[in-house]
Amino acid sequence: MTPFAIAGVQMHVSGIHENVTRMHQKLDLLMVIYPWVQMVVFSELCPYGPLTRTAQPMPNATEEGFQAAARRHGVWLIPGSMFEREGEHIYNTASVINPQGEVIARYRKMFPFYPYEEGVAAGDQFCVFDIPDVGCFGLSNCYDMWFPETSRTLCAMGAEVILHPTMTSTVDRDVELAIARATAAQNQCFFFDVNGLGDGGIGKSIIVGPHGDVLHTGESTEQFLPVEIDIQRVRRSREVGLRGLGQPLKSFRDRKVRFSVYDADAPNHFALLGALAKPARGSTAGLKHGNGGGKA
Repeated sequence: MTPFAIAGVQMHVSGIHENVTRMHQKLDLLMVIYPWVQMVVFSELCPYGPLTRTAQPMPNATEEGFQAAARRHGVWLIPGSMFEREGEHIYNTASVINPQGEVIARYRKMFPFYPYEEGVAAGDQFCVFDIPDVGCFGLSNCYDMWFPETSRTLCAMGAEVILHPTMTSTVDRDVELAIARATAAQNQCFFFDVNGLGDGGIGKSIIVGPHGDVLHTGESTEQFLPVEIDIQRVRRSREVGLRGLGQPLKSFRDRKVRFSVYDADAPNHFALLGALAKPARGSTAGLKHGNGGGKA
């Protein structure tokens, strides 16, 4: 058995005022109640909310404050993400801080929520890191999980646990819960999806095991989500199969097929889909003559 305790923090996020102070308060309270927790994960854009006007270079004083908190409590800390400004670009960036207070990685979200996350550039580097004597962890961010290639790549790089801060306040949250379960099962890994509240989401965080089994789901209220996982479950699942049945990672490894859709010059239907833009009022996709066939 290889136990490791991770807590998600599902809290109200303001898009107008800073949330950093309350994040520190929440972390302090969490560690008093659950001193056995070894890693804490906050939701996407939790420190300052969803407005790009809060973007700042990294490293910065806010990140340094989280470093001090991680060191004080002796925990791994993923304080959600912040908008990072680098030159003319803005990225949605999550930091990974170890118990010594060191930033060991920063992950720039690969798939900003276009066309709605306007003005945010896409990152192009995956993030995996090892926790000594425990296992390999991967980090993704919100919309990333809608692209199964991201999670599959993290697991191909060794990830046994995927940490996934998110900020979902939209009507597709039920679909995301299904994707979270499917991602865990397809990749035979743990999947920690931590959502915010208020301007930061509608809650319903979910923690899933390597057999697609739901370990915990949050409500739409502020709450701590502390769960001790056993990394050996991942290794056992990958060895003998999901519930003793399918072994999808081995089958993917041993595949004979070559996926030509990933070739840059391969013809495919995607080229016909049009521009990536917000739908306009009265969008006419699929409607004959642009008016649904009726007459004014």
